[in-house]
Amino acid sequence: MLPASKQQDDLLLNLYIQPKSSRDQIVGIHGEELKIAITAPPIDGKANAHLIKYLSKAFKVPKGDIVLLKGQLGRHKQVKILSPRLIPEIINALL
Repeated sequence: MLPASKQQDDLLLNLYIQPKSSRDQIVGIHGEELKIAITAPPIDGKANAHLIKYLSKAFKVPKGDIVLLKGQLGRHKQVKILSPRLIPEIINALL
């Protein structure tokens, strides 16, 4: 399993989420996943909504173009980003 991979025009990310962080940021590699710290608490789906909002800004896509494939209730998530307009440098280096 790779932290990031391309599927035609889309991007597939395997993520490890650290909620209740002091700021939103892409931390780096965590085992076979990409670690992302977010400020939202893991309560009532707030962390998932915040993660999608953060990723939409980072990849310059609408929130509807980010699909949470796995991990709705856990720290380990798989996300598909449809046709990202921008790929952050740390992720581009993994492709």
